[in-house]
Amino acid sequence: MILNQESATKIAESLLQIKAIKLNPTNPFHWASGWNSPIYCDNRKSLSYPPVRTFIRQQFVDAINEHFPNAEVIAGVATGGIAHGALVAEAMGLPFAYIRSSAKGHGMQNLIEGDIFKDQKVVVIEDLISTGGSSLKAVEALRENKCNVLGMVAIFTYGFELAKNNFKKSNCKLITLSDYDSMLKVAVESNYISKTDLESLSDWKENPSKWSPLVQNK
Repeated sequence: MILNQESATKIAESLLQIKAIKLNPTNPFHWASGWNSPIYCDNRKSLSYPPVRTFIRQQFVDAINEHFPNAEVIAGVATGGIAHGALVAEAMGLPFAYIRSSAKGHGMQNLIEGDIFKDQKVVVIEDLISTGGSSLKAVEALRENKCNVLGMVAIFTYGFELAKNNFKKSNCKLITLSDYDSMLKVAVESNYISKTDLESLSDWKENPSKWSPLVQNK
């Protein structure tokens, strides 16, 4: 679920304006999964824009205060959730740690960097939710470390049913600041995309593995 529609719209507008979100239904991007995608989303770009960065940080704080008021630790998912998570932890006066995508190959071979202790209540920060696979891997790492994961807050989600099912199976509450549907609405209203683009982009969300790009008129 999104935190609220007003902030979801504002964040979507900002991500489009700074080109953290790029849309191209005719010349799609290619994901490692093999899917063709009409959207590329890199929320790390928001860190280069202080007003956007600050607004996102405050929305994270508001989401945690509303949905996870007992949080004791903030944990970021590498790599996109690290900087945002650190900003949130600083704003809330809470400890911070982060979870690697894989254990370090030398030294202590840590998967979790920073001190998180048994039974501490943790909120996980992520920048983007696609299928939820890598995000939930971080949640499982924390649970294996005997942490009490209250839930996850992310900047943006594509809203795939697959992701919703994965979070449900993992019993992990997910709150997002903005989402794909909010972004599409903003993109149409600002004439960033055409109605034909909208139809194609909507089709992609419903069946991303089978989606085909629009054919350009010659």
